[in-house]
Amino acid sequence: MAAARSGWRQRRIGVLAVVLVLIGGAVAWWATRPALHYETTTLGRADIEAAVTAVGTLQPRHYVDVGAQVSGQINRLHVQPGAEVRKGQLLVEIDPSVAQATVDAGRAALAALHAQLAEQQAQQRLASQQLTRQQRMAGDGATRDEDVQQAEAAVAGTSARVANLRALIEQNQANLKGDEARLGYTRIYAPIAGTVVSLEAREGQTLNATYQTPNILRIADLSHMTVWTEVSEADVRRVKPDMSVYFTTLGGERRRWPSKVRQVLPSPPVPEGKGGSAPPAAAVGKVVLYTVLFDVANADGELMPQMTTQVTFVTAAARNVVSAPLTALQPQAGQAGRYRGRVLNKEGKIEAREIRIGVRNRLHGEVLDGVSEGERLVTGERMVSNAARRFKL
Repeated sequence: MAAARSGWRQRRIGVLAVVLVLIGGAVAWWATRPALHYETTTLGRADIEAAVTAVGTLQPRHYVDVGAQVSGQINRLHVQPGAEVRKGQLLVEIDPSVAQATVDAGRAALAALHAQLAEQQAQQRLASQQLTRQQRMAGDGATRDEDVQQAEAAVAGTSARVANLRALIEQNQANLKGDEARLGYTRIYAPIAGTVVSLEAREGQTLNATYQTPNILRIADLSHMTVWTEVSEADVRRVKPDMSVYFTTLGGERRRWPSKVRQVLPSPPVPEGKGGSAPPAAAVGKVVLYTVLFDVANADGELMPQMTTQVTFVTAAARNVVSAPLTALQPQAGQAGRYRGRVLNKEGKIEAREIRIGVRNRLHGEVLDGVSEGERLVTGERMVSNAARRFKL
């Protein structure tokens, strides 16, 4: 009897152990079974800009290249790069000896012509007097017709010589004015007020202005600058005159300079030396770049010529609007601005929504309809275990 009770007890313990093992396995499976986890973002407000970005170069809005109009050696340079000059200030003196000699010769030749004119005018008066005498004598029958005709020819000849000398005097006076002007060109004055930004000549250098005007220096007004921006052919149609634009410079401490687009040049720049026969850049495997110009004030002098700029053309903007990440939205084919998204509601369930987007950039869009500020938009999903979720919690 005792042995029977002992065997029954052992069987009961064995059954209990099996049950405990099964329960433990079920609990372990339940704890480790995978579950779908949604990654979400809470919608908030932000500023959104749709923009075209490009690289530009700063240049002075107004500048003048000052050159030499006469040949000769530079005797004096009165300025150096960086110098501030006023309009009419003396910049350069070129050796005037050759030009002065030409002017002196012209003046002497003109004086000689005036002397010849005075002589011919005296001859003209004498011929006129002789003609008058011959005509009076012819009236009295005291002279021959031949003598009268000779007197008339003498008057005509002296008148022609006087006219010729007067024409020569006018010609020499014109030549002398040109020579005096060239003499004046040996002293070069500033055509505008500004800053000397480059100097291409030195004292003692000989300039040859026979075939082309040699540049000596450049004066620029640095109070206003122009940004020459290169925009790709894929984006240039989105850039329009009067569009808002801003730019930054390298080392500019994140300062933004705002402006408005002044002009979009209708043709890309032609490579130097190619003239009008150069093929389009696309024909040789390059991206076609168009030039866009806009101006900016430079009252504090922070901007300098040839600086590189990072330019942003603002094609559209929305301020303090509900913003949604575009990676969480599915665009609807054939419906501009229409997207589909999923929202995780307060009950933890997923709702499909049709969402209308306004202004957008590469990452975010302005929510016009479909979701509200504070709602949780599903951005992704993944499978995780209950144990991992409990550990995370």
